[in-house]
Amino acid sequence: MTPTPPAPVPAQVDDAPRPGLFITFEGGDGVGKSTQIDRLATLLVAAHLDYVRTREPGGTELGTEIRRLLLDGGHVDPRAEALLYAADRAHHVTTKVRPALEAGSVVISDRYLDSSVAYQGAARDLGPGEVRDLSLWAIDGLLPDLTILLDAEPGLAERRRASRGEKDRLEREPDAFHQALREEFLALAALEPERFVVIDAEQDLETVARLVAVNVAHLVARRGGGLRGEDTAGDGTAEAASPAAAVREAVLRRYPDLHASELDG
Repeated sequence: MTPTPPAPVPAQVDDAPRPGLFITFEGGDGVGKSTQIDRLATLLVAAHLDYVRTREPGGTELGTEIRRLLLDGGHVDPRAEALLYAADRAHHVTTKVRPALEAGSVVISDRYLDSSVAYQGAARDLGPGEVRDLSLWAIDGLLPDLTILLDAEPGLAERRRASRGEKDRLEREPDAFHQALREEFLALAALEPERFVVIDAEQDLETVARLVAVNVAHLVARRGGGLRGEDTAGDGTAEAASPAAAVREAVLRRYPDLHASELDG
């Protein structure tokens, strides 16, 4: 009699506290992630907080090579595609994301595991649960503290992508692919409302940036006590006396019509 194979063990989430904060931006191509990450980085500089900006794929030297294979080449089998993204993510988290978080930095990533769940799990029909478990295993369960989903209907995102010129391999996928992608991102946000913030990316850039800033201020007020300040002295010892107050002040300087109570976590 053939023995029954053991059932797979679901991947576990690592929710251990750490000094830094991990913020990810998600959404379809063309929704404005890079622009909003620029604005957030400027805000953190104004608050004198140390931050690390990265992306997937391509946040490391190995990731740059994987990005070239995934986005600039020809056809990639969907399962191979999912495995390549997971390999990039495993190396990225181990060598860049976790060390920065342990050092008390704010890590901002353009895409993370939710992109794999949406792109390969849903739009490629590999199964969102299976792809999520693969990524969770690769990253040893590390989830973001905040995921900002910039949502826009695929037609608008397509017009924005077209204005950038040549498209990569995923951007050239048909409309049905991008619609499935959007629907899966929204479904993921509905499943984890404590982690996701959904922002209408069809609004003007300043309105979106303001909403991002308010939500980041909320996060820092709740969980940012261990953040490290910029090393302005050059000796590696700088710390922010009150990260929440520093971010609040920076946001209020940028948006003086905001009431301070709107920034409480």
